[in-house]
Amino acid sequence: MKVQTSQLIEGCILSADVFSLTNFPIVSQKTVLSKKTIEILNAFLIKEVAVEPTLVTGEPFNPAWIEDGNHFKKEEPTIVQHSFTEKYLKAVQGYKKLFQGWQSGMVIDMPAVRTLVVPIIEGAIENPRELFTLHHYSTMEDYLYHHAISVAAMSAVLASVLNFSKGDYIQIGIAGAMCDCGMAKIPMKIMNKKGPLTREEFEEVKKHPVYSYILLKDIKLLRDEVKKAVYQHHERIDGSGYPNGVHSDYLHPYERIISVADVYHAMTSERNYRSKQSPFKVLESILQDQFGKFDMKVVQTLTKIMTNFSSGTKVRLSNNKIGEIVFIEQKSPTRPMVRLDESGEIIQLVNQRDLFIEEIL
Repeated sequence: MKVQTSQLIEGCILSADVFSLTNFPIVSQKTVLSKKTIEILNAFLIKEVAVEPTLVTGEPFNPAWIEDGNHFKKEEPTIVQHSFTEKYLKAVQGYKKLFQGWQSGMVIDMPAVRTLVVPIIEGAIENPRELFTLHHYSTMEDYLYHHAISVAAMSAVLASVLNFSKGDYIQIGIAGAMCDCGMAKIPMKIMNKKGPLTREEFEEVKKHPVYSYILLKDIKLLRDEVKKAVYQHHERIDGSGYPNGVHSDYLHPYERIISVADVYHAMTSERNYRSKQSPFKVLESILQDQFGKFDMKVVQTLTKIMTNFSSGTKVRLSNNKIGEIVFIEQKSPTRPMVRLDESGEIIQLVNQRDLFIEEIL
């Protein structure tokens, strides 16, 4: 919906690029507006923008006036079908409430977790491309809750494409959601620290898979496979992970999927002590820099899902330029040839290592 810029509040999500006098957007689609970005819009004298009907908090955005044709009218409440994004944001806030309960000592209510997570899994299975927009909505403050819901959805989709049964991919998704539940037992001063962690603090954070397992081990409604995957989700097939440093022969198939989803979402999200990275840059890192740490069949499945585009697909590059894919080399599916909309110039991403596809439009 289009609203007057004067009505924007922090947490609004742009549903379309905002342009001024150039061909480049001054603020991009899916940006979560902050005080600073709203000031930028005002500085460029932008009068109206298109936004999602839901705030990043999962609450509805109800401005006093919305556009109706060529004029603005008073907003009237309507019954709408909620989009996947809206359902996702509400699930994140629901998980946050559950997590805060675990911090205070409440036991884990698995039916409540399932009620939050299963609809998101089902929505992601129907619309897998939605997965690769979720990192836009993850904020530093609520990273952990976004991470849980995103890893659940991505793990389930990977499992589905890998031909796991519905029963299994639902369980894998639930395991993804619960991997970091043990973070509820990490001291708040570490959880909320803005700068880099000390070695001692990081060693404490590395205990969270054990804490997660302890919280889940007596829940009879949860399969043992899920509990094992939660315990192992930071292990690596080369033995370089934790908490036990075990090799591939000891890793559960669920873990092999969840670990890839976990690291992908973590690297594409803004966190207190680490900046987010372009999704395709992260994928290249998993393929190349972290080769040997993850199950390549799972990584290749993630690559296949992410690069399931064809000639003519619109993309945004990491320099914010927009273009369309004109040729895909199978050896380098994350680095196709792209024709820029503004100049018509064809960029060979395989030769431009500083540029990445930021997202599919």
